Amino acid sequence: MFRPETGKPLYELAQALLRSPSSLSEAERELIAAFVSSKNNCMFCMSSHAAAARYLFKDQKRVVDFVLHDYQEAPIAEKLKALLNIAGKVQQDARTVKADDVDRAKETGATEQEIHDTVLIAASFCMFNRYVDGLASLTPEDPKDYEPMGERMAEMGYSLPKKD
Repeated sequence: MFRPETGKPLYELAQALLRSPSSLSEAERELIAAFVSSKNNCMFCMSSHAAAARYLFKDQKRVVDFVLHDYQEAPIAEKLKALLNIAGKVQQDARTVKADDVDRAKETGATEQEIHDTVLIAASFCMFNRYVDGLASLTPEDPKDYEPMGERMAEMGYSLPKKD
């Protein structure tokens, strides 16, 4: 809101990545965002996107915490594990993503678009995380504070708030 001329395209990017039509569910895409944010130690983004993922996963919301703790042991599809593997490599050093990683994702059923979108979510959230932390944004410590934010993000998506 501070700079709508830069904020608007960032909100639009988040909306396109996390809410546009995709074979990856909104919950899965929020989970990828939370996962990358967790790896980047961005408490605000990890907490808010994890809250949105929990809301979207509904009665399976505990999967979010399993993934954030150890995605390889989480009760999720192998395809999502393969995509999270790629996202984690993008977060660390995108040059470490190898053909074997992409092949493994494809073998588990991931499409070219799902791989592309995972890489773009991971890369974008590295930027978003640095942006939020670089501004020393207010970061509530109580996880309950993120629940209404997660619900709002899940229900309304990402659009630049209107000025009063």
